[in-house]
Amino acid sequence: MLTVGERFPEFKAQACVGNSPDDLTQITNSSYPGKWGVYFFYPKDFTFICPTEIAEFNRRLADFRERDAEVIGGSTDNEFSHLAWRNSHKDLKDLDYPLIAAQKLAADLGILDPNEGVCLRATFVVDPDGVIQWASANALSVGRNVDEVLRVLDAIQSDELCPCNWNKGDEFIKV
Repeated sequence: MLTVGERFPEFKAQACVGNSPDDLTQITNSSYPGKWGVYFFYPKDFTFICPTEIAEFNRRLADFRERDAEVIGGSTDNEFSHLAWRNSHKDLKDLDYPLIAAQKLAADLGILDPNEGVCLRATFVVDPDGVIQWASANALSVGRNVDEVLRVLDAIQSDELCPCNWNKGDEFIKV
């Protein structure tokens, strides 16, 4: 798995950004110039834990955008599967960020589960220069904590020394 300090791979991926076939488009590294990227990957469409994460990222999207960050979700499913799932799941119909078909990108990131061949629950925070500043992966059976992604993004963007359990507004470590 790629990690902190490495460049996020160059990619082109088909994406679902709405609820009709006209809302299928291509997303690349240059789709959000000058922005932080929060890329999160999940195992499969039409599953049970995944929609809880996808919906929570959507509920918290304004918090990410306040931090100049764009959220991009993805799995090894294709854009047509993403579209069908969005249209059939009440919590996914109004997503305001893309779900990408990340087959090649997942392999380039090294986040394919060796037994299942699907994405791990991996999260990457990528700075505006395309460098990974945080990487995390959960077991397939464990959903991530969106508050923790925001906490880490705040810490990284502070450019300060942040102690254990630091939250925005807390004291930094002074040396």
